[in-house]
Amino acid sequence: MPDNSQIKIKQWAWITILIIVLDQLSKVLADHFLHYHQPVQVMPMFNLTLMYNKGAAFSFLANAGGWQRWFFLILTSGVSIFIYLWINKLKTHQVLQYTALAFILGGAIGNLIDRAIYGHVIDFLDVYFQQHHWPAFNIADSAITIGAILLIYDTLKNPHEDS
Repeated sequence: MPDNSQIKIKQWAWITILIIVLDQLSKVLADHFLHYHQPVQVMPMFNLTLMYNKGAAFSFLANAGGWQRWFFLILTSGVSIFIYLWINKLKTHQVLQYTALAFILGGAIGNLIDRAIYGHVIDFLDVYFQQHHWPAFNIADSAITIGAILLIYDTLKNPHEDS
């Protein structure tokens, strides 16, 4: 009979793996079919625009000279390990936390792969209003955001639940 940690892994690992696969596939397609900084309008207020981000969120530290690649690789690896350990400490009934953390872990690993292979993260989703563009992002970024929102919601919904 499988132990409790094996059951837990089966409950969340497929979400993390699916996010990583969709993220990496979409980035390969974007890098192959889109031209750098050339928007392709999909619908009003949404373009596909290939961009490379050497920094973190909103291109933080993008022009730092190269050391940031290694900093973000180490930081993301540490955060990913922390999330994995956190997931394995959750109780079986904490499904929303499993889901939230699986989304965050999938997104973190998706961007970690880019940074390790290319030295930058591939972004291509471009949302805008008139001339104001939100920083370009990708499926991994979206997964991290969705996971964070779910985690906040779960915390507000169950403020006294032990983890």
